[in-house]
Amino acid sequence: MKVIASPAYSNRLLNPYNYLLYSHVSKFGVEVEDFSVSRILLSRWNVWHLHWPEGYLNNPSLLKASLFTEGLLALLRLSRKRGIKIVWTVHNLRSHERYHELLENRFWKHFTSLVDGYIVLSETGRRELLKHYPHLENVPGFVIPHGHYRGVYPNEISREDSRRLLGLPSDAVVISFIGQIRAYKNVPRLMDVFMELSDNNVYLVIAGKPRNSEIRSVIEHKARLCQRIRPYLGFIPPEKIQIFLNSADLVVLPYSEIFHSGTALLALSFNRPVLVPNRGAMYELQRAVGRKWVMVYEPELTPDTLEHAINWALKTTRSREAPLSKFEWENIARETVNAYRVILQK
Repeated sequence: MKVIASPAYSNRLLNPYNYLLYSHVSKFGVEVEDFSVSRILLSRWNVWHLHWPEGYLNNPSLLKASLFTEGLLALLRLSRKRGIKIVWTVHNLRSHERYHELLENRFWKHFTSLVDGYIVLSETGRRELLKHYPHLENVPGFVIPHGHYRGVYPNEISREDSRRLLGLPSDAVVISFIGQIRAYKNVPRLMDVFMELSDNNVYLVIAGKPRNSEIRSVIEHKARLCQRIRPYLGFIPPEKIQIFLNSADLVVLPYSEIFHSGTALLALSFNRPVLVPNRGAMYELQRAVGRKWVMVYEPELTPDTLEHAINWALKTTRSREAPLSKFEWENIARETVNAYRVILQK
């Protein structure tokens, strides 16, 4: 079986999800290569597996977004005529930035009509997908979870050493946000809520690269208002992720919109308790790993919610490692290969 994936291995540095998936899929005798226009046109493939096809819609230029999405749709149509099955892993139902509403609506209508099979990361994901695109009831669909990141990144540094490197008091309570900083991730709201806490021994670490200069300016301005907010605004190299997670007592992901979260699984892979909104599949994540590791809140983050989560993070007795057996990559790869086989038979 030959699979071309968008992407397969090329985004390993930014997000090793795809690398982990396909390196395990390849162990089942499946040949997997990264997508390129020349590769898909010049070679024969059984499956074209797409992740984040909405990525082109996050370009603020309407012209560029239109050209790229039209080119993608044209290539998908041609590939289907050549007998290639189109498989979509549904990470999101809409683009994050929502720059081009009319173009986006048109894109999803045509894209979903070209899908031969889909993979969702949760039962919640399946329900939401079919609510938006009921015609996908007629194609094979599979629930296969996002895998964990345990063992992927270096994890040798101690809590004490990581705090020393960040200039944090060893006895402080540390709340952390990590990941690319985009508008929907609601980091300024987290900062506002944090500054309403009365405990001067609580620190907030924000680690990640802002999506644009406007978000950076807002975060830098708010950080100047409180010395206990420590921003590290840039790309976090893989070897330094351990510093920001091992220093934390609690990881907070205050997203205004969330469907699934690789960052939540990253934090759990470092055995950090996580606070997330009760949106998307976060309740399913809580059920999978337990209430000792994942706390959900609604409708929005407040000082009382954050204070309650801090007490929960500090006072809950937990096992040494978060229980992530449901997110093992070998099982995920096996289920993915089985999904390919079913779709190829249709």
